[in-house]
Amino acid sequence: MKRFFLLRCVVAIAPIVQLVSAKAADLDQPIAPIPYMAPSFSWTGFYIGPNIGAGWENFNITDTLSGLSFGSNTRSAFVGGGQVGFNYQVSPVLVLGVEGFFDGVATNNNTGVAATIPGIGLVSASAQPDWVSTLAGRIGFTGPGFDHWLFYAKGGGAWVQTSATINAPFVTLSQSRTTSGWMAGGGIEWAFAHNWTARIDYQYIGLENTTIAPGFLVDTFTTRNANVQTLTVGVNYLFNWSAPAAVVSSY
Repeated sequence: MKRFFLLRCVVAIAPIVQLVSAKAADLDQPIAPIPYMAPSFSWTGFYIGPNIGAGWENFNITDTLSGLSFGSNTRSAFVGGGQVGFNYQVSPVLVLGVEGFFDGVATNNNTGVAATIPGIGLVSASAQPDWVSTLAGRIGFTGPGFDHWLFYAKGGGAWVQTSATINAPFVTLSQSRTTSGWMAGGGIEWAFAHNWTARIDYQYIGLENTTIAPGFLVDTFTTRNANVQTLTVGVNYLFNWSAPAAVVSSY
């Protein structure tokens, strides 16, 4: 009888022992590493950096007294300076910001456009910018899969200091004046490191009509339909507020 009872106990316990052994074998298996996905790049933060490039200026000079136009005085120049701004990424695809831009203009081409003014003689007039400055709002577009790229448009106000020279028989007059206007442009920016971006930027600056050389005898000269364009490349240091990319950990 005792043998029969012991046999029944062994038969009943055997499945339990097998189950415990199987669980113990599972615990001995190595645990696979748990990957941590790197967070999306964030464009939020202040930025500052230098730029260099080219500029093109167009000044149509008119003699006020005679109404004679000197035609378009267009030239290219080297520009260089910097920009500072702030981005705020409001969604995975939309970035809003504000930017200040300042570039000096360097050119050795100061050739004027000449015309003969009745009662005065042959007169040449030239105007060229010394520096340009803009203050603009920016709207940028990025997205999952290309979050290190930002495609932006911008627009706002502009200020340009212009040096004008009038050469006439027996007299030369020069004047520098800061003229305001509007600006529209855009560009592409690439984050090649967590805090560093590179960009290419275009601006079109339209300037108001202005008198450039008052008091020339009884005459004055004005610029009409003046504009300046800049195309620059630059780098920015972005004070990025997002956390750095996570590292995949393993056990």
